Amino acid sequence: MAVYALTGFSLVSLLSFGYLSWDWMKPSLVADVATDPMEKSLPPTFTRPPHIIFILTDDQGYHDIGYHGSDIQTPTLDRLAAEGVKLENYYIQPICTPSRSQLITGRYQIHTGLQHSIIRPRQPNCLPLDQVTLPQKLQEAGYSTHMVGKWHLGFYKKECLPTRRGFDTFLGSLTGNVDYYTYDNCDGPGVCGYDLHEGEDVAWDQSGKYSTFLYAQRVSKILASHSPKEPIFIYVAFQAVHTPLQSPKEYIYRYRSMGNVARRKYAAMVTCMDEAVKNITWALKKYGYYDNSVIVFSTDNGGQTFSGGSNWPLRGRKGTYWEGGVRGIGFVHSPLIKRKRRTSWALVHITDWYPTLVSLARGNMSNVQGLDGYNVWPAISEGKESPRTEILHNIDPLYNHAKYGSLEDGFGIWNTAVQASIRVGEWKLLTGDPGYSDWIPPQTLTNFPGSWWNLERLTDGLRKSVWLFNITADPYERYDLSEQRPDVVRTLLMRLVHYNRTAIPVRYPAENPRAHPDFNGGAWGPWASEDDGEEWEGGREPLKSRNKKKKKCKICKLRSFFRKLNTRLMSNRI
Repeated sequence: MAVYALTGFSLVSLLSFGYLSWDWMKPSLVADVATDPMEKSLPPTFTRPPHIIFILTDDQGYHDIGYHGSDIQTPTLDRLAAEGVKLENYYIQPICTPSRSQLITGRYQIHTGLQHSIIRPRQPNCLPLDQVTLPQKLQEAGYSTHMVGKWHLGFYKKECLPTRRGFDTFLGSLTGNVDYYTYDNCDGPGVCGYDLHEGEDVAWDQSGKYSTFLYAQRVSKILASHSPKEPIFIYVAFQAVHTPLQSPKEYIYRYRSMGNVARRKYAAMVTCMDEAVKNITWALKKYGYYDNSVIVFSTDNGGQTFSGGSNWPLRGRKGTYWEGGVRGIGFVHSPLIKRKRRTSWALVHITDWYPTLVSLARGNMSNVQGLDGYNVWPAISEGKESPRTEILHNIDPLYNHAKYGSLEDGFGIWNTAVQASIRVGEWKLLTGDPGYSDWIPPQTLTNFPGSWWNLERLTDGLRKSVWLFNITADPYERYDLSEQRPDVVRTLLMRLVHYNRTAIPVRYPAENPRAHPDFNGGAWGPWASEDDGEEWEGGREPLKSRNKKKKKCKICKLRSFFRKLNTRLMSNRI
């Protein structure tokens, strides 16, 4: 039996704070409005395709929303969720690129070659160009399509850019994380560049504006300039609340009583993002879109606990296949929902949005083959059973193999050293190294130094390579049943074998020096030509060309210095 050790405080103290008293089967800690099933009003008839607003937040922890009992203020998200449908059996991927690729393609990572890690800024890699994306399908259905925020699906050549993958307009960053004010991003010492783009051009003039506000303002501008009589799709991929931890001063002041500095800044960023969503919702109403709109809210992965996030009471964090890494915050808000103001326990995965939204848009799904997602609108809107019964969390053959895994431990059918995870019905199986496995309570429990490292730690799992949990009965993953139920382990291993047979080779090319921002005027952007292969690994440039670009870079660095100085003088950043 597992032996648990508490560091910093006892289990009794946790219970006294009430953190282990949360009944998982209750829909939320904020009571839903009671409604009689016979009195639910029908939504407006779908006389025309609905406007679709998809909001994706970055690194927001499962615990970090008001209706999950958080001490962080999210009044807008709480209200939208309470008036819509909360998705409490909703799954995403553990890191950025995988979630975004599965949202955009409706396919598991193993079917796009992006099953390992993320797309790095200097890699000649991007979302496979043969994939028909969600916005492209919506364009086919007559939608105007717009993206605001973080792309993180590759940009090494122009064909990879958002405006070439189905979006009519784009304002945002191409890489994984940037400064919220200066939009600078460093991919290692001395490899720094500016990353804010308007369409396919560098948006130098927008530097100094806090990204959360900038993106919300852009959404409002798009809505103001478009006709509500014509369908529109806006993908809002907030940079928030990914590191660096930066927020306008007035939001941090609200959380001045929080002893943990990282948690304080993080909380401020979440509340600031909540206010941005409020402004977007207000714009939908002001410009006449709201009554025929569908708002989807989703996180992209679990919270990063050492950067202020919390996934409590779930196990693990961002980057892991424990529930804390893959169970997301999700809800749908729309006047078009038939059964509003409720919590859904239907199994939903981020790949499901592709067929769901295309179907809502009355798009043609007959010519789309090989999707891993399902149309879950009947489950969301009407409370019907979800068509999904299993989720392949991932199979990553390149991740460090577990030291104690073997083919023998996998009944001769699966090498348990390989990192993989799958859920089938109520059962979840993990093999290999699933990642950091502790339970970390909210970081504001105590104020003494190092308090956020107080955690509950499993001490006997270090020599394992197989775990099995009944997620319905044990959502916190405290009771490993792999030894008691070898029959279930074998069944789920066979499902992994099935999926692995359909996997395509991993796309994870070596970094290329041509990607350095110094060769692109000081900004991150495409560097390969249209004639280069998808995994182009070209050599060095001609010396004359390199020298010319380096001369240009001196001006860029001077401009960058004054831009940063101006930003620090004008912003209220802490």
